[in-house]
Order: sequence, then C-alpha cells, then structure tokens
Amino acid sequence: MRIGLVLGEAASGLRRNFSMVVSIVLVTFVSLTFVGVAALMQLQINQMKSFWYDKAQVAVYLCNDAVKSANCSTGVTQDQIAAVRTALSTAPVKSFVKGFSFEDHQEAFKHFQEQFKGNPVADYVTPDLLNEAFWVNLKDPNQSAVIGEAISGMPGVDAVTDQRKLLDQIFAVLNTASITAAGIAALMLVAAALLISTTIRLSAFSRRRELGIMRLVGASNRFIQTPFILEGVLASLIGSVLAAAATVGIVQFFVQGYLAQAQRDIAFVTVPEALIVVPILIGAGVVLAAASANIAISRYLRV
Repeated sequence: MRIGLVLGEAASGLRRNFSMVVSIVLVTFVSLTFVGVAALMQLQINQMKSFWYDKAQVAVYLCNDAVKSANCSTGVTQDQIAAVRTALSTAPVKSFVKGFSFEDHQEAFKHFQEQFKGNPVADYVTPDLLNEAFWVNLKDPNQSAVIGEAISGMPGVDAVTDQRKLLDQIFAVLNTASITAAGIAALMLVAAALLISTTIRLSAFSRRRELGIMRLVGASNRFIQTPFILEGVLASLIGSVLAAAATVGIVQFFVQGYLAQAQRDIAFVTVPEALIVVPILIGAGVVLAAASANIAISRYLRV
C-alpha cells in the first residue's frame, strides 16, 4: 500500500469537508471533556473518601436539660459523664477505640461559632442549648456500630452518631453528579459517532467517481477505506487532544489554582492524577472515530 497516496487522499478529504471536520472536532472535544470531568469527579470522590473516612468520628451526644428529647427527660449528671468515660476506657469498648475527647458546653459553643461564622443563626444560639459530647476516634471506622450498641443505652446518653453517615450523603450527591456527567458524555459520544459516520459517507459520495475508477483498476477495499478512516481518526484526534488539555487545565487552574487554595483542609486531585486520564481520552476518541468511519465506509462500498 502506497502510504503517500493514502495520506494525500485523506488530506484531500479533510479539505473538501472542512466544515464537517470542524464539527467532528468540536463534538469530540465537548463529549470527551465531559468524560474527563466525570473521571476526575470519581477520582476526587475516592480521594475524599479515603481522606475523610479515616478522620470520621463517632459522636456520643449527652442529655441536655435545656433541650428535651425522646431519650432524655433531664440533663446529664457528672456521674453519668464519668460512667460513659469509663465505658470508653475499659474493655470491651476500649479495644475498638483509638482515642476520645470530651467537649463541654463552652467548647461546643466555640466550635459552633467557628463553623457558622457570619450566619445569622449564630446570634441566637447560646452555650446551654448545645449538647456536651464525647468525640471518639476508632481504630477501624467500620466498627462504629459497636460503640452505638455499647453506649447508646447508657443513662445520660442522648444519641450516638457516626459522622460517616453524613459523609455518605454528601458522596451520594457527588456520585449522582458524576453519573450525570458520564451520561451526558455518553450521549455526546453517540452524537460524535453519528457525525463521523455522516461525514465519511458524504466524503465518499463526493468522490464516488474516483472510487468507481479505483474499483475498476482493481484497488482493494482496504486501500479504498484507509483514507476515509484516517480522515475520521485525524479529526477526532484533534478533538481528543483538546479535551485532554482542557481536563488537565481544569485541574491545574481551577482545582489546584483556586479550590485547593481556598479549602486547604481537603485533598483535591492533582495534575499527575489528571494525566492518568489523558491517554484514556485520546484512546477513546481514536477508537470511536476508527470504528465509526470503518463501519460507515464499509456500508457505503457494499451499496
């Protein structure tokens, strides 16, 4: 097969269908950018899970005389606080506990003011309205149910809450956003495949006389198909490279340049992690274009 002739035919096809080629580039760019964003979001979710799950604590909220609940008719006493502390410090609970700390009304109020600084609700809350609590770090965060079973029924205990349940709700929302981005990307990829197929058929139709002559002189189907496949692959490759660059750029300038600076206590995805996605995007674009173009030209030649 003469490589120079094949490349020349491919270049000629790109010039003849320049507007359609630009459309392929743009659709491929947008669709694969969505794929890259979905992949980055999943990496971010996994990273945040490993980061926050290890720090998640079990909160043992004690009864508050100012705020009645189903488990509390009166406030917690000092003897009851000591009993809970003893339970966390002795077997069998101690074997699951990495460490714990006690938070009184004033400390809870201080943390509340820091958390809700600038929020009008902070002006209406007083220390006596906030529950005292034990904050428990576990050796294995998956064993939080053990603390709940051992502590929740003790006198003076209002509720035992695993912070991971709150994190699960946040991660569920992030997973939904990631799935949505992946769904949009899938639809855009279908659109890109259809556009590539249409472009290749139009290109073949515009050169139908040349194709007829090539068949008469005995050119193989492979020789005829290759330039058309290269047209789709080259156009899609440009879009794929742009999508890969956009994905890395999002991480470099938005995630690391802005979010990581504004939220220093959260671990965000980095550029090296984004580079892992790059070959996936380029490979997906090339394979999609090659498959779509091959199917389109094969069907056209069989007509």
